Amino acid sequence: MFAVERIGPVQTPAAHEERKVHNGRKGRKGVMAALAAASLLLSAGCASEDGGPASSDGSPTPPAGSASSPAASSSPPAERPPAKGSVDVVSTLTEKLSSPWGLAPLPGGDLLVASRDDATITRIDGESGKKTEVGTVPGVSPAGEGGLLGLAVAPTYGADHLVYAYFTTESDNRIARLQYDESKPAGQQLGAPDTILRGIPKGFVHNGGRIAFGPDRMLYAGTGETGDTGLAQDEKSLAGKILRMTPDGEPVHGNPSADSVVYSWGHRNVQGLAWDKQKRLWASEFGQDTWDELNAIEPGKNYGWPEVEGEKGEAGYVDPVAQWKTSEASPSGIAYAQGSIWMAGLRGERLWRIPLSGTPGQEPSAAPQAFLEGKYGRLRTVVAAGGDTLWLVTGNTDGRGTPKQGDDRILLLKVR
Repeated sequence: MFAVERIGPVQTPAAHEERKVHNGRKGRKGVMAALAAASLLLSAGCASEDGGPASSDGSPTPPAGSASSPAASSSPPAERPPAKGSVDVVSTLTEKLSSPWGLAPLPGGDLLVASRDDATITRIDGESGKKTEVGTVPGVSPAGEGGLLGLAVAPTYGADHLVYAYFTTESDNRIARLQYDESKPAGQQLGAPDTILRGIPKGFVHNGGRIAFGPDRMLYAGTGETGDTGLAQDEKSLAGKILRMTPDGEPVHGNPSADSVVYSWGHRNVQGLAWDKQKRLWASEFGQDTWDELNAIEPGKNYGWPEVEGEKGEAGYVDPVAQWKTSEASPSGIAYAQGSIWMAGLRGERLWRIPLSGTPGQEPSAAPQAFLEGKYGRLRTVVAAGGDTLWLVTGNTDGRGTPKQGDDRILLLKVR
């Protein structure tokens, strides 16, 4: 039985640089497999209680290709989370990962993790933590903050075994899908990349890289402005944006512009994407010198960079829902669980909890709380593991951290 370590909140005001439950109890993986199988049946066309197929979070979703946007939801308001939360570190699933970045759960409870600098995808047994290399993504050119970044598993994975990856090449950032064939030898299980979107500007810094399928079964991507601040306000550029596309990389009917995958703009470097129970999209973003941000994303809105940073109240720009000093956050991945957004911090070396009101208003219901401050170093990615659990990935082998013995690692958290 693993020991459970209770971590109290850090009493830090809410204010950059880029800055499983496997608790030893037998049977979690089987439960997760059953849940995954149910989800796949739903996605294959079984009706949910509301009459539509269900998304990965169990909420009903429109069929693929629907014009419906998740920004507007008729879901009833969720119960407010408590003002004060908690984090229990249940276990360390695995250790000695090299520059881990993207993390994607597979049906059945195992995980896929991307190595930014090695351009490899590794499968992690969700119960034992055993690592098996799946393969290398060809064409990746790691440098600075670029390399093999975000991963996402297709909602149709049970039928097509497609894995999506966001990565940096010699010329651009792009998104490709690869078929994962588990029957092949370890290290040779990835098919050739099928690029669905190319031409996302690249830089030594600010490459964005987070990808995720939304409750509408469309693919979203967060990009960076590469250090060229003007690109964030250029609506024709894919840099400094949140993108929304079909699984084939095409613009979605209902996007702000019918012929464009651009969903929102005015972003400096989007690093985290997550949806709450009301299907509202949230995104974390690096600031520059003053404020890091958590934004509630609406289609067609301008989030200000480089004209504004943080809360300014200027007409034409959307203010962040919450902001932090850059030394306290440098936010990376985010996840939604237990009524809150959970945000990993790189330079800030802590996990932030932002409790949501669960109403049409976008304000947090209480002040953000910080946990795990300095305990595990830089925190790169956080992913919902079902119910009150999260996967948390450290980021100390990325060239900016100070690795400790065993770094980098994946932790299982129980949260409230």
